[in-house]
Amino acid sequence: MSTDFSIKPVGAPVAAPIVQPASETATQAVATELPAPKSVTAPDAGAPARFNANVPTRSLSNQVVIDREAASIVYQVVDNRTSVVVKQFPEEAVLRRRAYFNTLDLTKNAPTRLRATDREA
Repeated sequence: MSTDFSIKPVGAPVAAPIVQPASETATQAVATELPAPKSVTAPDAGAPARFNANVPTRSLSNQVVIDREAASIVYQVVDNRTSVVVKQFPEEAVLRRRAYFNTLDLTKNAPTRLRATDREA
C-alpha cells in the first residue's frame, strides 16, 4: 500500500475565468447623470460590513487597574484624546456586584456590638 495520498493533476492546467456576479442592488439601481468622480455605487445588501477591532490605533491605550473595593483586576482600553474608557473587562456592573458581595462578606465576619436596648441571654 502506498503512503503517498496527494492528488496529482492529470494533463495541462487550465486557467478558469473569474466572473464576479453583479449584485442585486446594483442591477436595480436608478441611472444617474453624475460625473464618474462624484458617483457612488450601492453596496450589496448581503455583504457584511467589516470592522477589525484588533487593529491597534494610536489614539487608544491599554490600562490595567486594580479595583480594591471589588478586589479585582480591571483591563481598560482608553481613548488618549478624550480619556474616555472605550472598553472595560469586567464591566462596571460586575465590579459593583463584586464590591457589594465583598462588603457583605466582610461585615458577616465582623463582631456585632450590643446596643443599650439589647440584652445578653
